[in-house]
Formats: sequence, structure tokens, C-alpha cells
Amino acid sequence: MVRGSEKLGELLQGIDKRTATVGVIGLGYVGLPLALVFIRAGFRVRGFDLDEKKIRLLKQGKSYIKHISPEKIADMNKTGRFLPTADFSKIRTTDCIIICVPTPLNEYREPDISYVINTTETISRYLRPGHLISLESTTYPGTTDDDMRPILEKAGLKAGEDFFLAYSPEREDPNNQDFSTSTIPKVVGGYSSSCLKAADALYRSVVVQTVPVSSTRVAEASKLLENIYRAVNIALVNELKLCFDRMGINVWEVIQAAKTKPFGFQAFYPGPGLGGHCIPIDPFYLTWKAREYDFHTKFIELAGEVNTGMPYYVIGKVVDALNAHGKSIKGARILLLGLSYKKDIDDVRESPSLKLITLLQEKGAKVDYNDPHVPKTHKMRDYDLGMSSVPLTEKNLKKYDCVLISTDHSAYDYAFIVKNSKLIVDSRNATGKLRSSKIVRA
Repeated sequence: MVRGSEKLGELLQGIDKRTATVGVIGLGYVGLPLALVFIRAGFRVRGFDLDEKKIRLLKQGKSYIKHISPEKIADMNKTGRFLPTADFSKIRTTDCIIICVPTPLNEYREPDISYVINTTETISRYLRPGHLISLESTTYPGTTDDDMRPILEKAGLKAGEDFFLAYSPEREDPNNQDFSTSTIPKVVGGYSSSCLKAADALYRSVVVQTVPVSSTRVAEASKLLENIYRAVNIALVNELKLCFDRMGINVWEVIQAAKTKPFGFQAFYPGPGLGGHCIPIDPFYLTWKAREYDFHTKFIELAGEVNTGMPYYVIGKVVDALNAHGKSIKGARILLLGLSYKKDIDDVRESPSLKLITLLQEKGAKVDYNDPHVPKTHKMRDYDLGMSSVPLTEKNLKKYDCVLISTDHSAYDYAFIVKNSKLIVDSRNATGKLRSSKIVRA
């Protein structure tokens, strides 16, 4: 353990003096903000991504993420300490490597950790004594110790002795005005005590607070709990929305009344389905892993069933609303407002809007969309819509048989939309207190 102590001491000194180079693999919604905070803290950062277009844009001082301004990228470049690259052999020049790659579900709703495994294989080719490897991608308990560690140790180096291995779940919330990467407490777990010490020192240098835990498994499970908690509670209010709709009760008014209680209640809100890279996906990582232990995660699976059914409920409301106006869904012209999975961002990952468009098209509707943050669609794992945002004008609104509000962007003038539309199906309560016979709450 003497060599481990020496390597740990050298790494801790490098972190403290900001002479350690940090490598961030995956420059998306998690990795790019993380690179930014390390640059601001005085570190030299190598940003790695397979997408050479991203690398080219970053070198030009341009941003491909709406809530990260080009000015911030330009400021990173001006320091001379930000080095974006698609050349993964540069890993050997780093001291700390943080992995921020996708962990989606496959077609059978099982964990796909191929990005993590492939990245780990790449790192193993350049791994050297003293390296710190930290995984941030959401995954099932055991990924860091049981899946990554053997790959990294193939070259003969031992975790906790020759190099350090940790897990620290990302907690990004794009465009959150109250919290940013550096102000959100960071859970950190290590393979060993020395691994935890190294990772805690690294993150403590850039975030307001670290939360050290006893193992990587605890850290991995904590991320799943955070998102399972949200998924289950959103499913609850979604189910109540269905129930209250039949009773003629406005679920949003119910929530507004309930949340006046100053204790014992936290408001969650219904919607047309779940979106984003976390809540629709992460709970099923635990569901899958639990099967190894002959455990059936009933709450998670029921929540998934309710949440995945919401787009179908919304489409049913559209069909009923059109019927009430003497119009068939087949051949109807429908404008969907909001393509991103939540308001005021450009992130369409797992967005329920994509499912809504597909379902409407399958029923024979002619669908367009408008989103001020998403000018056109791009090819995704499950969708390739080939669509562009249409202008939101008085003339355009009047052309559509129905306007479906899927994402409640702040940029929308809802009074203007209501005034100039024939029919509105509102799945987000975006029209709020506006009163019109044109509005159908869904």
C-alpha cells in the first residue's frame, strides 16, 4: 500500500495546486457544464467526444446547448486550459478522468451500458499509475466495481493501489435558474477509502458540498432513488388526473390547494408523459438489477405503466375534442406546441412530444410543430421525424383544426394562441386561468 499512498499523495497535491489535468469524456448536457466548472476552478481540462462536429464547434467558441451560451465557451477557450478533442489517446496526458456518457435502455427496456463499457475499454489502453477514474453516468448498483474495475485491471494495475476508481452521480437539471453544477451537493463513493479520498478531493475543489458515502454501490443507488421518487410521484398525480377528469375535477386546482399545507406534502404535476434522460429510464435500471435478487419492483413498474400510458390518454382527448367539433382525427391538421421534454430548453431526449406526433400521424392526422428552442428535429435512436418548426403566427394558427400544448414554454403568448386557434388541447395547464370554450384540459 506504500505505492498507493504515494500515488494518492501526488494526486491530492496536484488537485490542490491545480496542476492535475482533468479529462471529461462525453461533452453533452452533463459533461460540458462539468468541464466549465473545472475550468473556472483553475484546472486544465481535456474534453473528449466522438462527435467531431461538437469538437469543431467548441474550438470555434460556439455552443450546441441552448442554456450554455457561446460567450461561456469563448471564455473557456480564452483561458488556454480547455482542450476539446476526439483523440482518445490524449487520455494518457490526464490525471483525473470523468465519464459522462449515455446509459439508455435497449428495445427490451433493459439497461444498455455499452457506452460505459466501450469507454472503459478505451481508458484501459491508456491507464497509468495514479489515474483517478470517476463514472457519473446513471446506472445500476455494481457497475463501477463489478463491470468497470475488471476491465481497467486487465493491464495489471490494481484499483485502490495503482489507480483510483469512484462513482459520483450527475445531478444536472438543464436551465435550472436556482441551481447549477457547482452549487448542487455531490454524492461521492469510492471502490476503497483511498479512492473515495481522491474523488472527494477532486469534486470538493469545484462544488459547494460533497456527500461522501461508504461505497460506489450506495452512490449508484442514491441516484436511482432520486429519480424513482420522482417517477413514482409523477405517476401518482398522472393517475389522479385520469380519475379527477372523469369526476369533472381540475387536478391542477387540487394540487394548488393541497400544496398550501406547509408540511407533509410536496407538489408534483401531471403531464403528457415523461421525458428527459433520467426519469423515464433510470428506474428500470434498478428493476432489471433487482431480478438478480429475485425481487419484483412493483411500485417502479406500475409507475412506468401509468407514465408510458399518458401520451395515449392525451391523444384520446384530442380525438374526443375534434369529434365534439364535428371533425375526424384522420386528415385533421394539428399543431403541436413544444418539442422539448420540459419548458425553456432545447433537449428533446425521451420527450413525450415525439410520441404524441407519432401517434397522431398513425391516426392519419397532418401534424406540424412549433418550438422556439428546437428549430428542426434530428435523427434519434427511436425517431427520425424530419420536421422543422413552423412560425407561430395568427395566420398559421387559424389553419389548424387543433393546437396541442405539449410543452409549456415561457416564450408562448397563451392569450394570443387561444384567441387565434379553433381548438386547444392543453396537457400542461399552460393556459392556466384563461377561460374559453376552445380549451380542453388533458
